[in-house]
Amino acid sequence: MANTPSNMLPLGTKAPFFELPDTVSGQTLNLNDLKGKNGTVIMFICNHCPFVIHVNTEIVAIANAYAEEGIGFIAISSNDAINYPQDGPEKMKQHAINENYPFPYLYDESQAVAKAYDAACTPDFYVFDKDLELSYRGQLDASRPQNGLPLTGKDLRHALDCLLEGKANTELQKPSIGCNIKWKS
Repeated sequence: MANTPSNMLPLGTKAPFFELPDTVSGQTLNLNDLKGKNGTVIMFICNHCPFVIHVNTEIVAIANAYAEEGIGFIAISSNDAINYPQDGPEKMKQHAINENYPFPYLYDESQAVAKAYDAACTPDFYVFDKDLELSYRGQLDASRPQNGLPLTGKDLRHALDCLLEGKANTELQKPSIGCNIKWKS
């Protein structure tokens, strides 16, 4: 497992617009259609990364809990499906169904969206406010595969609570750690 950290996009950055195919519905969806009334979480994930597999249940639980609060959730895979066929659109669709993803799972074939967000790893989490300005980026929590720490979603949940309460998140934002995005050569 590669331990690649997030690049930590500057806070306040406006969410770059995108339009991508949803692997489950087959529809092309865009950021404006998917953003939440009170905020939006954009996650760069993939099917095979042990770090993502480790957090799948918690991201589903968080999405289910915070969707009721007007937070939109969007998952994007930008991995090279030629060299990593397990991360291709058909396998993404099956994975999303198997994991009960309550959010769209979009495929960034050109990898332009990952580059626009300066995404580096899977999972990589970004929280944008209702105006699509970045208020959090980094880890879900301190749990990693094989480190023995319980999965809580503490950091992401805290960022979302701050956003919903309209207060600044003064806690140190730590980078996510995961597998590197599988860039095309």
